[in-house]
Amino acid sequence: MKTMMSLLIVLTVMLVACSVVKQSSYPSEMLVYVGTYAKPDAESIFAFRLDEETGTLTSAFAVKGGENPSYLTLDKDRKHLYAVNETTEYEGQKSGAVSAFSIDQKTGGLTFLNKQPSLGGAPCYISLDHKNKMAMVANYVGGNVSAYLLQPDGRLSASTDMEQHAGKGPRQQQDGPHAHCITPDPNNNFALAVDLGIDQVISYKIDKESGKLERQSAFTAKTGAGPRHLTFHPNKRFAYVINELNATLTAFTYNPQTGVLTEVETVPTLPADYTGENACADLHVSPDGRFLYGSNRGHNSIVVFAIDQNTNKLTLVQHASTQGNWPRNFTFSPSGKTMLVANQRSNNITTFKVDTQTGKLTYTGNSASVSSPVYVQVVPAFAETPRP
Repeated sequence: MKTMMSLLIVLTVMLVACSVVKQSSYPSEMLVYVGTYAKPDAESIFAFRLDEETGTLTSAFAVKGGENPSYLTLDKDRKHLYAVNETTEYEGQKSGAVSAFSIDQKTGGLTFLNKQPSLGGAPCYISLDHKNKMAMVANYVGGNVSAYLLQPDGRLSASTDMEQHAGKGPRQQQDGPHAHCITPDPNNNFALAVDLGIDQVISYKIDKESGKLERQSAFTAKTGAGPRHLTFHPNKRFAYVINELNATLTAFTYNPQTGVLTEVETVPTLPADYTGENACADLHVSPDGRFLYGSNRGHNSIVVFAIDQNTNKLTLVQHASTQGNWPRNFTFSPSGKTMLVANQRSNNITTFKVDTQTGKLTYTGNSASVSSPVYVQVVPAFAETPRP
């Protein structure tokens, strides 16, 4: 009996030690990149220091990232940042652009590398495949998706492919195809493109060497739903789409061999008694996979759902005010304990503590001012990131 008790004590101490190591592996100070809507000659990509303990944001630096660098993404090594330039005309063509930047590994500062046309108006989303081989862009006004190869120095090649969507939906905002998101699946074999204008999620087989997209299948949402963004669960078997126009979230199972989505259920993002304006925007799964979050623009809230880990059904947990107007994108810190929300119309970024046991959000009382914030990306702070 004493031997058994001693063994239990040793195991308990080891588990506690592992927990402490895991928690302490996340730095308390983070760097936050912010994409915005801005004029061509203005500072347009901003960086802040985030104190994870308090949720405070302090300005670090800003750079001229071109006109409307609204959506950003980083490569897996944090050596390069990529931005869409969300315009409807570029170099005399009906197109936006895509820009590449190198990241200073001491400060986190950005240096412009090159720019390519997006081959469609108003590019609003960019993602990289998981091997840092290619970039993929969704062009909202163009109603298409385009692809690029990443060069060894981080520059973007000329576009290697462009896939045009076709069709329209019943709502005013669905006068034609409007690609709003394209993201690789967890196994890096397919890219799923979400098109608000035609109520579809289109699956493409991706060729990382040639930068080509090959259409495979499509999921058709409820007519007029306006699917906007898609994200995957850490278990790689579940996926979720937020529908902008009818204020719903759809949960799916995902087949990684075929790239096919199968609907589990669709749930409302708004309280039953809300009747005002609303347009859903972003969605994310908590890093531990227990909760799903979505942003409501108009109701100005983050909706929180608990995820059934067996069935992928969703249970409402909370509607939390974003403490701002028109919450566009939001994100978690790497630890999952802090959420940052970009409130586009009130020109502020707000921070929240995340209860990892219940999923609930609590406003920290901290907010940072920035003009027309659209996208927020959190990474561990670089050693010499400028301090205010």
